[in-house]
Amino acid sequence: MTGAKAPAAEEAGPREAAGPQGEGRPPVSARRPGIPYGLVLAFLGVLVAGAATAAIAVGSISVPADQVWSILLHRVHPALAEPTWTPVRETIVVDVRLPRVLLAGVVGAGLSVAGMALQALVRNPLADPMLLGVSSGASVGAVLVLVLNLTVFGLFTLPVAAFCGALAALVAVYFLARSGGRMTTVRLVLAGVATAEVLSAVASFLVVTSNDPHKTQSALRWMLGGLAGTTWTTVWIPVGAVLAGTAVLLGVSRPLNLLLAGEEAAAALGLDVHRFRGALFTLVALMIGTIVAVSGQIGFVGLIMPHVVRLLVGADHRRALPAAALLGAAFLITADLAARTLMSPEEIPVGILTALVGGPFFLWLMRRKAAR
Repeated sequence: MTGAKAPAAEEAGPREAAGPQGEGRPPVSARRPGIPYGLVLAFLGVLVAGAATAAIAVGSISVPADQVWSILLHRVHPALAEPTWTPVRETIVVDVRLPRVLLAGVVGAGLSVAGMALQALVRNPLADPMLLGVSSGASVGAVLVLVLNLTVFGLFTLPVAAFCGALAALVAVYFLARSGGRMTTVRLVLAGVATAEVLSAVASFLVVTSNDPHKTQSALRWMLGGLAGTTWTTVWIPVGAVLAGTAVLLGVSRPLNLLLAGEEAAAALGLDVHRFRGALFTLVALMIGTIVAVSGQIGFVGLIMPHVVRLLVGADHRRALPAAALLGAAFLITADLAARTLMSPEEIPVGILTALVGGPFFLWLMRRKAAR
């Protein structure tokens, strides 16, 4: 009888979650949503296109939305649009705003996808990309460069140092979580939280002991997250990392679904939980390190977007990961647009806006789940 039920369980994915939501019924997030999946993806795609168009069009020099698309189509192929704009506007659209909008979309998509994967890996709805200490390690590397005014790799010095800091934090968390035996969810979370706290303290110490107020301000702004000064040279590495990481996560969406049912159930269906968790933890941490290296610490995106997506399309990662990428991209593009226009000509660090939006939303989500 047990052998006959296993294939059905594999086809259907996780039906129940351990804990308070169990008791023989699927969790709320795993129930089949009423909105057609294709319609959700189409809506999110339109949302991304609309947010990107507005972000490129709005600024100190406004560019009409139709002209934005004409310029982009003309760059794809000159026959697609007749040039009726000035060279200055084309430079603003293609070389100034487009790379920033593309990076915002990639960072938002990457943080959302990474957050969704982490919540499945540690089976904790509060898990987010900042949980593992990787972003704090990146902060230490970046602050060292800014405070000491290092220029070893030219323009790439800061992102390289941030990525090296993130990689060092990843190695530390990995070995701490594996000390004394196999890696477990509890060890992973505790090692990540402890490492993040220590590294955040180190970064703060470097900032407060700096004698140059300009360097201190630069370090603080980077720690709060922002996309100012984005160029095409800094876009391609995070684009490649997020695309490759998302493709791998989509390829292992079935094992991620199995983890939602619990470690015992996943192991019973043939998944080597400990090895899978270690490999995915490394992949996600490398994605986060690459993202944080170019954007600073941007919180709440990887925590909130997965919850919203599960409300829209359910918990199946085959459906949820593409939706999370689109929603995260639209959200961060919109947040970055607000960050540079609300107090123009001053720019608000985008991490502040995501926290201001994310905090109240998360409290509402907690109250909503408590009511259920």
